[in-house]
Amino acid sequence: MEASPFADIPLNDVGLTPEKVKDEKEGGPAFYCHLCDAQVVYNIARAFLPGLATACIDNTTGDVFTAPASVAAEIRKEMVEYLMQRSETFVAESVVLDDGLEVEASDHPYDIIAYLINEYASTKRNLFSRVSGWLQSDKREDYIDDFAQEMEINGFWSIDKREEIAQTLLKNVDLKNEFHCDMKFYSADELAQHVPTCKYRPRTCQNVGCHARFSASQVEKHDSDCPFKTIPCEQKCSASLMRREMDRHCITVCPMKLVNCPFYSVGCKSALPQCKIEEHSSSDLHIHLLYILQGIHKEASVQVLRKRVEQLQQKYSTKLANIRDVRSLTYKVKDLDAKLGPLKVGATNKVDEAAMTIAKVEFLEANATNKPIETEAIDFEINTIKDTIEAAKS
Repeated sequence: MEASPFADIPLNDVGLTPEKVKDEKEGGPAFYCHLCDAQVVYNIARAFLPGLATACIDNTTGDVFTAPASVAAEIRKEMVEYLMQRSETFVAESVVLDDGLEVEASDHPYDIIAYLINEYASTKRNLFSRVSGWLQSDKREDYIDDFAQEMEINGFWSIDKREEIAQTLLKNVDLKNEFHCDMKFYSADELAQHVPTCKYRPRTCQNVGCHARFSASQVEKHDSDCPFKTIPCEQKCSASLMRREMDRHCITVCPMKLVNCPFYSVGCKSALPQCKIEEHSSSDLHIHLLYILQGIHKEASVQVLRKRVEQLQQKYSTKLANIRDVRSLTYKVKDLDAKLGPLKVGATNKVDEAAMTIAKVEFLEANATNKPIETEAIDFEINTIKDTIEAAKS
């Protein structure tokens, strides 16, 4: 029976913390600020277990007598030594990709250490894993993920220990001093005064649910992106909610979500906040009635239909006031229109069409706060239509 890859994982990680480098110059600063970019250190530390799991799995694949867990401690120690040695001598010049293309290597500490971890893991592949097609199998990736998770759960290599190693590796490869503090001091008191103000001093997010860690210099950046930060609704409703919930709120339940008028299908093209639908349906009832009557009396002129709207509102305002959907209002208008008697239908002409267009444009102007429109374009359109009307009359 094949041994379980997760059995007998060692529960300690002692003896892996690297010694701190001492200043070789006599009389020089003897106290170093050890602080680094907390987020980068954490990311590097998180990369160790997947790399270690890869090395262990590939080193024992096909060996029925050896489980990955049985070699984990030895390979972990060897990996740390390898990373220390390689990070001290690493020069990022170029990287050759699988397709043979040579590209300039990244100088970001995380990318460099991730590259070295992968480089080390590849040296631990046994003959079986190299020739059997194991490296391309989905099962391999599942084994690696499961083994890394198992080591994390069992506390095989604590995050604190990994971060100590990550800090040293980061300093080794951060030649531009962009991700760690390079300040040096002549006394412990000077160092103690510096640490509370160092831009790399670690901070944790105070927003409920967020466990992010970062340096003091990154507080504002994280605050502007934190998905757990409570912020006011982007659409200016009264709600305050987590940033990560904002998109769903804005497109579903937000009362300020823009929606089409319920009478869009008969001609009203207004887009307005959801909470303003009632107000709009009430204040613009005469417009909606006009659109519906146009559908009923297709040959009637605009002037005739406007008079019909006035008749309907004067006589049946209470029956029409609370109707908020096209079907119900159309049904009611047909019924009440019939009660008013036959409509004297006049032939529609260009003057009527122009007048109706003016009515629509003026309606859009009145609702400009709900749907922004270029004012100059509206004025030009109105003047053009008025000229057309005058020409038609003459």
